[in-house]
Amino acid sequence: MQPSVRFWGVRGSYPSPLPANARYGGNTSCVEVALGGERFVFDAGTGLRMLGQRLVDEEPDRPIHLLISHTHWDHVQGLPFFKPLYTKGSRVNLYTLSRHRVNLREVFAGLWSEPLFPVPFSELAADLRIQDVDAPGAFSIGQVKVRTARLNHPYLAVGYRLDCGGHSVAYITDTAPFSQILLDEGAVIDKPDLSQPLPEATREALAAMERRVLELAQGVDLLIYDTQFTDEEYQQRPHWGHSTPGIGLSIAQRAKAGALALFHHSPERSDEALDAQVAELKERAGKDGPEILCAAEGMEVGLP
Repeated sequence: MQPSVRFWGVRGSYPSPLPANARYGGNTSCVEVALGGERFVFDAGTGLRMLGQRLVDEEPDRPIHLLISHTHWDHVQGLPFFKPLYTKGSRVNLYTLSRHRVNLREVFAGLWSEPLFPVPFSELAADLRIQDVDAPGAFSIGQVKVRTARLNHPYLAVGYRLDCGGHSVAYITDTAPFSQILLDEGAVIDKPDLSQPLPEATREALAAMERRVLELAQGVDLLIYDTQFTDEEYQQRPHWGHSTPGIGLSIAQRAKAGALALFHHSPERSDEALDAQVAELKERAGKDGPEILCAAEGMEVGLP
């Protein structure tokens, strides 16, 4: 099993299977990583359904490690349709950010509850183990080192980095920039005034969060980064917790990442509009910058 990354879902917010975006795809966040003899999956959006079918057909006995960034709909809505969960003998380890106020198993079981879904959670046949993680934090799965960092997103999200045998990939999606607004667990911000100066404690918290994100991306072979908004869209909705291609490039350059994959595309962004974003970003990156990729369903990237 060669070290590689494959994209199964690349959209944010909601699925958008439209003719105008058929080339990049309309499924929500799901990325498969083969590394260190293990099978990892970043997030469980609608792209997870197709991946699950393939895993049951080709690798029914290999454990699956699901690394969930957070539990907003577009990152978990594929779970009730993930075939390995209904297959006896499958082993699924699900990791997500530790919460003090909620029971994680109850959160995920709720996806199968009436009247949302006809199959009860109790009918899952797989050996499902739900494990919480800290951010920042580090742990190991087999030979693979997993590191985490907290992201700037409403009700909290976590970014991941995988390292093994000189190969590395970082998955950092659903995060606002680290300059104008701090999003926190339970925070509800209505039309924030970005012209107002930030309190010193907020600036320090944002700077610490950015340092940890840069550490997560430092020298990584492939950085998968949230670029859902244009600059204008971010100014209109900074409290939604998403970033821009320019911010993604800045993080990749500062961290000296080998390649940057634009990810979590707006469901309203057409293939042509994404092509234009990539062309502009490549020009900004120049010859000495990271390789610029635009995540597309079915795209497979080898880790050098």
